[in-house]
Amino acid sequence: MATASQTALAVDFPILGQEGLVYLDSAATSQKPRVVLDALEDFLAHHNANVHRGVYPLAIDADTRFSAGRAQIAAFVGAEPAETIITKNATEAINLVRYSWGPGNVGAGDAIVLTEAEHHSNIVPWQQLCSQVGAELRWLEVDDEGMISLDQLDEFLADGRVKMVAVTHCSNVLGTINPVEEIVARARAAGAASLIDGSQAAPHMPVNVNAIGADFYVWTGHKAYGPTGIGLLHGRRELLEAMPPFLTGGDMIKTVSFDETTFNELPFKFEAGTPPIAEVVALGAAVEFITELGIERVRAHEEAITAYALASLKAVPGITIQGPSLAEQRGGLVSFTLDCAHPHDVAEILGRDQVCVRAGHHCTQPLMKKLGVGATTRASFAVHTSTDDIDALVGSLGRVIDIFGDR
Repeated sequence: MATASQTALAVDFPILGQEGLVYLDSAATSQKPRVVLDALEDFLAHHNANVHRGVYPLAIDADTRFSAGRAQIAAFVGAEPAETIITKNATEAINLVRYSWGPGNVGAGDAIVLTEAEHHSNIVPWQQLCSQVGAELRWLEVDDEGMISLDQLDEFLADGRVKMVAVTHCSNVLGTINPVEEIVARARAAGAASLIDGSQAAPHMPVNVNAIGADFYVWTGHKAYGPTGIGLLHGRRELLEAMPPFLTGGDMIKTVSFDETTFNELPFKFEAGTPPIAEVVALGAAVEFITELGIERVRAHEEAITAYALASLKAVPGITIQGPSLAEQRGGLVSFTLDCAHPHDVAEILGRDQVCVRAGHHCTQPLMKKLGVGATTRASFAVHTSTDDIDALVGSLGRVIDIFGDR
């Protein structure tokens, strides 16, 4: 049986050369293609210097490469470089908005709207803000198919108290692709700001932040075939210019005196200290890798793999699959439970066969409560995922049933 390491795209990923490895955990973190590894090594070996400081040739070269990386990353999602803030991950990007935008725009009696399917990173910051200022959270329910109701959103927006609508573009558990353009438009019409968590969307489907129109759009590099330690916040210029800095110190200043400080222009106002320079360069290489494949092709491949996985998994005895039944309504992942075994046991047995999946609450404990489960097993896909990988998953689930089915 062929594994992912034998498919055409898998040869670009050195780690997939390991005999028998079936990597189905790309929603947790993606594997890195050779071009990204090469870009990271090349920068550190031949171009490494701090940015925005030196005037010697090596430092100027580093500046140029860092700026080019930011421009590549911004262009990948249809954003402007000046409105593209480098953070260490999507969690920090959301917290930047919570701390810098939040206190000046959300007060006592106001409301923030989230969905029941949000990652903790898009729940806890808003919970803390509401607790701090006396605002309330309102939850958009997910139905049995993992979908939200725009009618319920309209009901929440109708009283004029909602100041922020913060939703995932694609659920990391249900796979649901939310209608973010419509959500953003309805929020704006009601005078509310919007934030979209695109961590599970940007690497897998066409994303244009200008077309979506959100006030803030966040995603993370390590799920997009890039390195860890880099996240992105794309924000509307007028909002970013009005917001105070999140972190303060070096590089985010224009002038400092004994009495006062003035702040740098965008995007540097929000990038205190030495940024993840090599990581920006490497993520630039990652988005170029995706662009050369063609994001429409990426989406088509992963949709086909998801459809194959849904059909194959439905034949497994005692399985319950969470989320939409149609692949076109999903990102590239499937979460499920088995009647006979806990998700952690499922993942451990699969791991013995080198089938790598994630089990747990996936940083979505409120959603787990809504679904009536403590955890799920999740298989998630990437450009290198093959139907043989899905067959390996289903085969290993048969082994799980052999072990636990009669207990």
